[in-house]
Amino acid sequence: MEARGAIFMKVLYYGGTIITMERPEDAPEAVLTDSQSGRIAAVGTLEKVEKLADETTERVDLAGKCLMPAFIDAHSHVTMAGQMSLCADLSDCSSFDEIVETIQTFIKKKGKAGLKAVLGFGYDQNFLAEQDHPHRQVLDQVSTEIPVMIMHVSGHVACANSKALEMAGITRDLPDPDGGVIGREPGSNEPNGYLEEAGMVLIQQLIQAKLEFDYNAMVEQMQEIYIQHGVTTVQEGAATKEGVQILKKIADNGQLKIDVVAYPMLNDDGKAVMNQEKALAGRYQNRLKIGGFKLVLDGSPQARSAWLSKPYLTGEEGYCGYPWMPDEAVKEAVRYSVDQGKQILVHCNGDAASEQFLNAYEDAVENSGQKEKNSLRPVMIHCQTVRNDQLDRMARLNMIASIFVGHVWYWGDIHMKNLGPERGNHISPAKDALDRGIVITFHQDTPVTKPDMLHSVWCAVNRISRNRQVIGSEQKIPVYEALKAVTIDAAYQYFEENDKGSIRTGKRADLVILDKSPLDVKPEDLREIRVLETIKDGTSIFKAE
Repeated sequence: MEARGAIFMKVLYYGGTIITMERPEDAPEAVLTDSQSGRIAAVGTLEKVEKLADETTERVDLAGKCLMPAFIDAHSHVTMAGQMSLCADLSDCSSFDEIVETIQTFIKKKGKAGLKAVLGFGYDQNFLAEQDHPHRQVLDQVSTEIPVMIMHVSGHVACANSKALEMAGITRDLPDPDGGVIGREPGSNEPNGYLEEAGMVLIQQLIQAKLEFDYNAMVEQMQEIYIQHGVTTVQEGAATKEGVQILKKIADNGQLKIDVVAYPMLNDDGKAVMNQEKALAGRYQNRLKIGGFKLVLDGSPQARSAWLSKPYLTGEEGYCGYPWMPDEAVKEAVRYSVDQGKQILVHCNGDAASEQFLNAYEDAVENSGQKEKNSLRPVMIHCQTVRNDQLDRMARLNMIASIFVGHVWYWGDIHMKNLGPERGNHISPAKDALDRGIVITFHQDTPVTKPDMLHSVWCAVNRISRNRQVIGSEQKIPVYEALKAVTIDAAYQYFEENDKGSIRTGKRADLVILDKSPLDVKPEDLREIRVLETIKDGTSIFKAE
């Protein structure tokens, strides 16, 4: 698609609804952008803005459509999104037979000759006829000659065939790794192919090495996933050393169309990455920067690996999930981040994981000599079962709640079954967080779900599940507050609120054109709004057909 802005230096937008995200009452008639500076040159009445236009200006009549700030991704995994776009898509499978058939079709399209491994993504046992994970015997129907691994939609559990188990050295004698589980055949230690958390990593690395992902080849598709949804700032939310090097190479080659913020894993090689790439710490170079550190403390509630303070109501009695890291290791990591004056993002789905993070951050703030320790904007990622007493503590710590609010739609019914009505209705507690003055952001954890910000806004406003049940009506929030969570407040999370997230003279011209204004449609119609155009730094980078 030919990008607009390649000829004209300036573009004047008028004739539609303009949502600035500066103030709810703002209603300017026109916006002028400058692609040379990448900035917004003027905002105001059409008469005022016209006076600043010249012969290099293209005039765009919005014809009643809506112009607003481009969306900002508060948490996802951009390189993994690229990987999954090249894997077998299992998201529509409703049975074991469909999973096998889908993978076999995928292999035929790829060509079996020379295929070293197969990776699938997106199955969900909650929506399979068997109500179970497809163990090795199922995946052996695909192949017994090459390793096959399929990842759960959560990205936290997986299943592998017998060949993959063999090649990874996963035998009856191998104990469960710390922070993970190796599934076993009933009454035996024989692996059944099911793998949780750290157990999954044992095979994931093997499979990915054999697939030999060509990131230069997939970089366009990797970015397009976001751009077509109006997103111009994205996150690599669990960056490895290799992942940062891949992104740096792509950035240095001038291949990034949108801004990428990477967060290396602190409990892996995050310290080394931060020391090695000091020039990227908090500063964009060729659209890439390192925002801080990342920790993962538990798993997924829909996969039943999230760490809870009270048991799940389904499955084995008394089961609460489990932590990824012991308390002292978490305290040490968080203290290091605070001492270094770095922001930290911490994955917490279960309230026990939230408790572990809060304890560690309170300890770090109390004991650190870092002068900026109270202004580092720590982020709790996901916040699925965070309690109100924990929200109170987050408010005192100036901690941001980045909420995977899409859980209400995708797995709200599952959470009600697994957690019961009291906890189930309180998942993704956006209203309770706002009532405490906590800055909230929304994310889709792509590739777990598509980076559809308007769907997240719809979820936050309506709180409707797949079974058309309202999940926690008291947690509904107004449309404008939901839009803040994917624009100006998401910019705040990245310390970029003075540069992005709203339409104001001097800010970056990161904009999106929608077919309707989110403030004018019925709440139930929010997810039907289409992204028509995405503009980065004043240049159009996507236009719908």
